[in-house]
Formats: sequence, structure tokens, C-alpha cells
Amino acid sequence: MQKLTNKEEEIMHILWKLEKAFVKDVLAEIQEDKPHYNTLSTIIRNLEDKGYVSYHAYGKTHQYYPIITKEAYKKRFMNTAIANYFNNSYKNVVSFFAKEEKISIEELKEIIELIESKK
Repeated sequence: MQKLTNKEEEIMHILWKLEKAFVKDVLAEIQEDKPHYNTLSTIIRNLEDKGYVSYHAYGKTHQYYPIITKEAYKKRFMNTAIANYFNNSYKNVVSFFAKEEKISIEELKEIIELIESKK
């Protein structure tokens, strides 16, 4: 599956939220930097070409829906980020957030408890 652009990812979040939508429905959800209707239609067709969405045809109008779940995308995205930026090490990920002070000791304890409960 091909990587998404930032705009494509934004559109996917809208489609995951709406579950199915016409282009006009997606356009109504965009708060900032609204693209032209035709531009948005092209972005959604690109998502279809990349294997992220499909559609039901109603005459000349298409109602789009995601064919990859948000969870599946998140897993793929995280695995790629961890491979590319953290040398495939989850320890490096946690260390990064600890050094950046983005994770608390309480949260780390919760993670440890979660890991131990899976054993």
C-alpha cells in the first residue's frame, strides 16, 4: 500500500469518522484550507487508486467509504515510523518520549502493568 500525503491522511480521518460520504460531505467537514470540490474529488480518487477507499455508484455520483480501518492504518504507520526513526526498537521509542518529557512515570508504570498482564 502506498504512503499517504498529509491531505490524503486528513481526508481518510474524515472518511473514518463519517464511515461513508459523498465528496460534498467530506468537503463540509474540512475546517481549514478547503480545497476546490474538483481537487477534493481527485484526492479521493487517488485514495481509491492507492487501495484505501472504494465507492458505491449512484448514477454519476459516488459515495465513498474506507476499505482499510483506522486501526490497520495506525499499526502500519507506527511500524513504519518505528523502523525508520527508532531502529525497530520500541525501547528507543519510549526513551525518546521520556527524554522529551512526553510520558510520565505513572504512564510508564501503566505500560509495564499492561505488558505484565499480557504474559
